[in-house]
Amino acid sequence: MDRASGRLTVFFEDPFWVGVFERVSDGKLSVSKVTFGTEPRDYDILEFVLKNYYKLKFSPAVEYEARKSADNPKRRQREARKQVQGSGIGTKSQQALQMQREEMKTKRKRISKEQREAEKQRLFELKQQKRKEKHRGH
Repeated sequence: MDRASGRLTVFFEDPFWVGVFERVSDGKLSVSKVTFGTEPRDYDILEFVLKNYYKLKFSPAVEYEARKSADNPKRRQREARKQVQGSGIGTKSQQALQMQREEMKTKRKRISKEQREAEKQRLFELKQQKRKEKHRGH
């Protein structure tokens, strides 16, 4: 049985506070980014997680290798301090977010192209109809 884990990192990304949810399950990492606006308090974050976690849209899963933690307590303390003072999201998370952005970008492009084509077709049919009405009496 594989372990599933999740982590939330909240950091300040000028001008808003941002939260990054990381979910690791079956050796795959998926990420979701949330903008909080003003600095969230602990109880605000807890309330958000309880109400909105299942509504989050996670990125496509990326292969992820979990690191083995050392038994050395000083090293664990150092790693914990590094995570707390870290710059925010890890590189795998950034890759997953980038994949999600690219996916949304292609989806948006496809939808806007379909709308453009539909409008073009509508205008063409309208023009054809007007031409037929002009020649109807002759």
